[in-house]
Amino acid sequence: MGTSRHHLLGLCPAGHPPVAHRLTMGPPPRHGFMLRAEVVICIFLVIAPFSMAIGVNYGTKGDNLPSPAKVAAFLVTRTNIDRVKLFDIKPDIIRAFAGTGISVMVTTSNGDIPGLATQNGADAWVATNIAPYYPATDISLIAVGNEIMDTADKNLIGNLVPAMQTLKAALVTAGYGKIRVSTPSSLGILVDAQPPSAARFRDVWDVAIFTPMLQFLRKTKSPLIVNTYPYFGYNGDTLPYALARPNPGVLDTGTGITYTSMLEAQLDSVYSAMKKLGFEDVEILVGETGWPTKAMDGQIGVSPAEAAEYNKYLIGAVTSGSGTLLMPKRKFETYIFALFNEDLKPGPVAERNFGMFQPDFTPMYDIGIMKDPVKTAPPMAATAHALEAAAPTEANGSNSAKASAPASSTGNKSSTTDEAEGSDAQSSTKSEQSEAAAKGGDGEEEISEKTKPKEESATPPAAGAASEATNFLFPIPCILAVALCLTVHV
Repeated sequence: MGTSRHHLLGLCPAGHPPVAHRLTMGPPPRHGFMLRAEVVICIFLVIAPFSMAIGVNYGTKGDNLPSPAKVAAFLVTRTNIDRVKLFDIKPDIIRAFAGTGISVMVTTSNGDIPGLATQNGADAWVATNIAPYYPATDISLIAVGNEIMDTADKNLIGNLVPAMQTLKAALVTAGYGKIRVSTPSSLGILVDAQPPSAARFRDVWDVAIFTPMLQFLRKTKSPLIVNTYPYFGYNGDTLPYALARPNPGVLDTGTGITYTSMLEAQLDSVYSAMKKLGFEDVEILVGETGWPTKAMDGQIGVSPAEAAEYNKYLIGAVTSGSGTLLMPKRKFETYIFALFNEDLKPGPVAERNFGMFQPDFTPMYDIGIMKDPVKTAPPMAATAHALEAAAPTEANGSNSAKASAPASSTGNKSSTTDEAEGSDAQSSTKSEQSEAAAKGGDGEEEISEKTKPKEESATPPAAGAASEATNFLFPIPCILAVALCLTVHV
């Protein structure tokens, strides 16, 4: 999770205190036109391969993680993950995604923010950290710091919006105007977050920070990034609400709406706060959310089964286009935390166990994001080698990527890592409280069998062959859909 996931407020039913500070929500019944059965089947078969596309946070706090080239090859050939979010600027990782079709969100260090607020500083940062890699690598968004509002650092907070504005100007000047600029926030930016209709931005911040920030985001067509974790807001009694299982729901007396999902309530709380300032049209991006597979012994609701349940629900909720109760017919660009279990993260057990995959790419659980390995996956080693060979060392005919390894973003290395990928020293205490509060009942963790992806023994493909093979498979489900439709219709 990002810096201090524990800062998020917990929105739980009255009388049930949250496990930690976080918000709450769930999808309502949806009403629509009745479609003929054959049409529904056709639509499902045609869009199924593409409806599960999702983003993932790619952290690197582990001593046993695979190389970036192998990670890129795995995501391209074996999963439907189409975007990644990085907590820093690492040249080897950014280069690994060149030519893959996977979009990348990069993050500046918190310490870079004062410098980015000056035009010379922003221009230099873009020249060092973006120009060597873009557009070969599809850098889609730059996150300016991570959960800055939780740092209580007046210098960083005061320079945050100017840094975003100046960085965007530097991107436009360099010809990279398509790259969006935003900053991730925890739900700690809100007060009166329950019920969702009462939520608002914190006093002083609402006028001094979020009004100009939302003006900037609207003008540049960029999203407000929020990190939402129902995991940090549940206890034994509210687990069904956090996982969006059937439950009585929580009534919002301000709107008369009953929420049956903590996640949906969280998103609507953010929306309500934005609406109070007149910016309800700005998109919301979920920068981090997830569920661990392991926590303290005896903690209820933490196992591969619950993690799979939450993430499967999440993918359907954010990609279906049904939206939320206050934001109908919306999709939400979303990044699951996290790609791998990271064994070097400090803090409680859960911090090291949010990964969807083991470092050897063994899935922790099945949530429908894997492609058919027999049909679409060339050998991992060969694909990684092809991507390494294809990754350009120069982009835009400018400086060498290796020679341009960012000095500014790594100058404060420990600060960058701790600020952008965990603030783990701060998060430990509240995360431990989260685990302790959920203890009780039958909290034995289910140990689900892990299925390691099969590897083919095929002739190594040339660079780009993996994506070509994937593209070749595209018409198959469409053909099947049309055939089935005709058969059912007849």
